[in-house]
Amino acid sequence: MRIGLDGEFGLANSTSAEAIERGIRTAMDEIDRAGGVLGGRRFELILKEHRSIAARGIRNIKEFAAITDLVAVFGGRFSPVVIEELPTLRETKTLFLAPWSSADAIIDNGMEPNYAFRLSLRDSLAMPFMLRHVDRRGIAKVGLLLTNTAWGRSNLAAAERYFADGSTPRPVATAWYNWRDRSLIDKYETLHRAGAEAIVLVANDDEAAILVREVAALPKERRLPIISHWGVTGGDFVGQAGTALEEVDFTVIQTTSPFRVDQKKLATVLDTAGRLFGIARPEDINSPVGFMHAYDLTHILARAIDLAGTTDRAAVRDALERVTGYDGLVRFFERPFTPDRHEALGPDDLLMARYDRKGVLVPVE
Repeated sequence: MRIGLDGEFGLANSTSAEAIERGIRTAMDEIDRAGGVLGGRRFELILKEHRSIAARGIRNIKEFAAITDLVAVFGGRFSPVVIEELPTLRETKTLFLAPWSSADAIIDNGMEPNYAFRLSLRDSLAMPFMLRHVDRRGIAKVGLLLTNTAWGRSNLAAAERYFADGSTPRPVATAWYNWRDRSLIDKYETLHRAGAEAIVLVANDDEAAILVREVAALPKERRLPIISHWGVTGGDFVGQAGTALEEVDFTVIQTTSPFRVDQKKLATVLDTAGRLFGIARPEDINSPVGFMHAYDLTHILARAIDLAGTTDRAAVRDALERVTGYDGLVRFFERPFTPDRHEALGPDDLLMARYDRKGVLVPVE
């Protein structure tokens, strides 16, 4: 019985795909040691890499769909890749589990029935939460700095809905950058000149690190607070930003933290992860949301397979909507999914975090 993982393996500086893989494998090991599923069957994980290239992802989904005993495919970090894969997922009726990618369209995809399930952040929740964080800090005017992709546009739509009813802070301008841009300071300066008192950033680790280094080089009075989406946590952002990170007020949204979960539960998980990967402490978990979400999704999938009594994808899809009472690493899920809700997390599952001087992501509160 097989599970697929279509991730950004091989992408320079990325840690997200490996974090998701480790979460899946940790859960698989626990499930297997507890007797497996369907009376003793064990999981096998098949990895495919897309390096954030949509055409590779589409090819991978087609190959996964052709594997007769494959139950489901886990996705990676990049929403634009998953969005491009959706027609193939629909055509092949491939069960898709999202432990990271946050664009609304991944779940709001028009499929009937819907074969996509997510235990992760959602942009229409993320952007309002980040803006309310700005407001709580007493900041009146904000600029949006967004990636020119489907992910960036998803966040702009969420921001526009937030601003539509007059909620504060108020937007002064939106600036766009392209993936692999070598500098973002001109976009930052445009927002600053427009009156921004803080920047809400939608970026991955590479571009965010460039921006942090450039902002740190400015005079202190010109360094605006940066409130970031969580793509930065999927790679070596700390290493790329270097000591400049200590000079910039930088916070990032998360759904969970290993420092905020039940410590007895975490200790049990770390026993397995330590044996498999040498992860001994919460600080050792790279890209923690990827690890923790994938871990819980794997356990929920195993429960759905047992509930379905088969590995048939359609039957498992239906059973995912009926799983109840799962006490996970992220939290307790009374019912992770329902026929009307393929999002396991909600607005109460969000928090802001920042990197400490050791480069460890810790909750702000």
